[in-house]
Amino acid sequence: MSTQDYTDIQNATDAQPADAAAEQAQPETAEVTVEALQAQLATLAAAYESAKEQSLRAQAEVQNARRRAEQDVEKAHKFGLEKIVNDLLPVVDNLERALSSIDTSNEAFTAIAEGIQLTHKTFVDALARHQVVVVNPHGEPFDPNLHQAVSAVPSPDVEPNTVINCFQKGYTLHGRLVRPAMVVVSKAP
Repeated sequence: MSTQDYTDIQNATDAQPADAAAEQAQPETAEVTVEALQAQLATLAAAYESAKEQSLRAQAEVQNARRRAEQDVEKAHKFGLEKIVNDLLPVVDNLERALSSIDTSNEAFTAIAEGIQLTHKTFVDALARHQVVVVNPHGEPFDPNLHQAVSAVPSPDVEPNTVINCFQKGYTLHGRLVRPAMVVVSKAP
């Protein structure tokens, strides 16, 4: 046997126990690797759930923002006329005052009264087409959401908190109060 053969045999014998040790170490490495992979999988699953929740929240926020924007546009369309309606209401009041001040028994003023009446009706109809509704609460119970009490008068004929006189009509635009009605309310004697 040559030295070379002896060395080869020695290396082979020495390799067997090293291979056996490697085989024993490999299952431990495999277990550690499986445990590490399971831990990594759990971490990734948690990160996925967190990202999914954030995505759903972001979608909900976008949807809410879109809905709010649509509502704002709708309100702007509905109530964009509020300023001009406030400017035009004194004209309606003046037409009503003109009608009430004309002496209808004098035939010379009959044509003028009819012209003012037609103008008033046309004006009120135009406002009604744009959802401006008159609040004339004469004889109705007092509603602080629609009426502004100017005074309270004792009245035995009417229930307390009933509107007995309306100084100035109120108006609403699409159900929102533009101007409250100025009223006199009854109170117990």
